[in-house]
Amino acid sequence: MNPDRSSKTSRRARLSAGALFLFIFSGVAAVSAPSPSPTPVAGKARVVDGDTLEIDGERVRLEGIDAPETTQTCGSASGGQWPCGRAATQSIRAQIGERDVTCDRRGADKYGRTLAICFADGVNLNEAMVKRGFAWAFVKYSNEFVAAEQEARAAKVGVWQGPAEAPWNVRHNAWRTAESTAPNGCAIKGNISEGGHIYHAPWSAWYDKVRIDEARGERWFCSEADAVAAGWRPAAAP
Repeated sequence: MNPDRSSKTSRRARLSAGALFLFIFSGVAAVSAPSPSPTPVAGKARVVDGDTLEIDGERVRLEGIDAPETTQTCGSASGGQWPCGRAATQSIRAQIGERDVTCDRRGADKYGRTLAICFADGVNLNEAMVKRGFAWAFVKYSNEFVAAEQEARAAKVGVWQGPAEAPWNVRHNAWRTAESTAPNGCAIKGNISEGGHIYHAPWSAWYDKVRIDEARGERWFCSEADAVAAGWRPAAAP
């Protein structure tokens, strides 16, 4: 055998093996490299309702919980009714006070709102709202706060002190009632006011008071997603 040819063949084999090792090593490194964590939403928060905040213009929905709607009432231990929706809004306002809020992103919902777990002074606001009986664990989307709800139920605090309807049922029933008289069944009212282009769902505090004047550019929407896509924003709780 030609010694020069043998030497060249051996050198090519070593080079090919080295290239293969680099390729495999680089591929493994690329696959295993951790992706950067999303930047949290942080700053002063405006409370929209019992499970929604606005921070620096960004709407944030508290992930895994569902607070009673603003107009919703719940049963008390004595058999009467109390405004659990307004109480939920007041509860989270009191928990936040003047503190900065930091929200860890968990994605976005179909309305474009950021889904997040939010904290004020290290307190998990999502969990605190459920533990205090001012929100349900939203088990349709998450089981994260089921234990907190069980704790509130056992203590009979907040909405658990008497009969209470889950907010998703309140919304469903309010929608069915409103769509029966709304144009083409599109029950969302798009109102134009000094506050801008605001939409009102059938369960909002001002829904029955709002009158739509299409000549002014006001309109009806068939869903909240349609309203958001058109650039309208939901009404905040009073």
